[in-house]
Amino acid sequence: MAYDFDLYVIGAGSGGVRAARFAAGFGAKVAVAESRYLGGTCVNVGCVPKKLLVYGAHFAEDFEQASGFGWSLDEAQFDWATLIANKDREINRLNGIYRNLLVNSGVTLHEGHAKIVDPHQVEINGDRFTARNILIATGGWPQIPEIPGHEHAISSNQAFFLKELPKRVLVVGGGYIAVEFAGIFHGLGAQTTLLYRGELFLRGFDGSVRKHLQEELTKRGMDLQFNADIERIDKQADGSLKVTLKDGRQLETDCVFYATGRRPMLDNLGLENTGVKLDKKGFVEVDELYQTAEPSILALGDVIGRVQLTPVALAEGMAVARRLFKPEQYRAVDYKMIPTAVFSLPNIGTVGLTEEEAREAGHDVQIFESRFRPMKLTLTECQERTLMKLVVDARTDKVLGCHMVGPEAGEIVQGLAIALKAGATKRDFDETIGVHPTAAEEFVTMRTPVAG
Repeated sequence: MAYDFDLYVIGAGSGGVRAARFAAGFGAKVAVAESRYLGGTCVNVGCVPKKLLVYGAHFAEDFEQASGFGWSLDEAQFDWATLIANKDREINRLNGIYRNLLVNSGVTLHEGHAKIVDPHQVEINGDRFTARNILIATGGWPQIPEIPGHEHAISSNQAFFLKELPKRVLVVGGGYIAVEFAGIFHGLGAQTTLLYRGELFLRGFDGSVRKHLQEELTKRGMDLQFNADIERIDKQADGSLKVTLKDGRQLETDCVFYATGRRPMLDNLGLENTGVKLDKKGFVEVDELYQTAEPSILALGDVIGRVQLTPVALAEGMAVARRLFKPEQYRAVDYKMIPTAVFSLPNIGTVGLTEEEAREAGHDVQIFESRFRPMKLTLTECQERTLMKLVVDARTDKVLGCHMVGPEAGEIVQGLAIALKAGATKRDFDETIGVHPTAAEEFVTMRTPVAG
């Protein structure tokens, strides 16, 4: 049978666009459908605008520390509307770049909501198109639990478009999105409380990292409330919110921001017309080749619920395009040693195993750890400390994990991720000459294990 397209991609986020562009480059006839915005979550309501807001929040510290270097500043004034308008302008520019990337690579762009009619057919804007393969790359969507008054809360989607900066913000959640936005609101001057139902935030991260960040955020004056959860939210006559916790306590705030998880975006996608199966958590079930239970339908990115990071979706998109249309270049995505950063203030950078994971896996573990006040702060009143940590296999000397909390942690760990991916040993680190004076050199000067 002759199909209209060799590949029909639903979702123009990072993974979908990468798969579409490269499939077209390999000679396939490709279409992409997008119902919202080009670039997906990352470009529009995720990592890009969030990082811009993190930059904005960080200036408060820079102004505070400048006096130690001889700068005297008039009282700094912050204008939320200016930051948001400039952010919007940059996102619009990136939307245009994504459009050009698609169109210039020969991909047909369909703007509207696409629905799968059968395993080889998609309907959009009243038109039907056939495809040899359909790729689901619809991403995720933030979830707010349906407690009484949940309609008064916002998610990350709305946070990027608030008309003004709330005076008081209650951030709910213990993952990286909650921690990052708490840092943004706090840094920009809002009275910020971070509420989490567990013992300590950032479950799954190295224990030293979690504790160190807790200490630093507390030092900065952020209100951290663990083992706490919301029972209900009530709007007051003056527009403020009264939040009742499950332990009976009540808090007053101007904004409740939920960051308690994301669900796969499968609304009205037509999966019931196919043999596609979902896993226990509701994500699309795929095999190692990103194929669903329906042979002609594939899925990748956040919608499959594996590692929900933009660079991972990009790698998956490349893998799908190569396997389908350039099999001689196909390489499976390696999910080991994926570096990641949390743009909290201070930042976290991490790659490889945590100390807890290494011990659980049966490694004879050596830990090298350093906590220090960075050189930049020695002329200031700021008492922030940086944490650097290496998790090493004592038997093989191989570095299993690398963790950092401190300025530019993501930038530093990206380079170290290459070393860990290549199988670097602690001896390799020890024999590498440091760049002096930098914080990064601490990673090659830690000589004495702190635990074993």
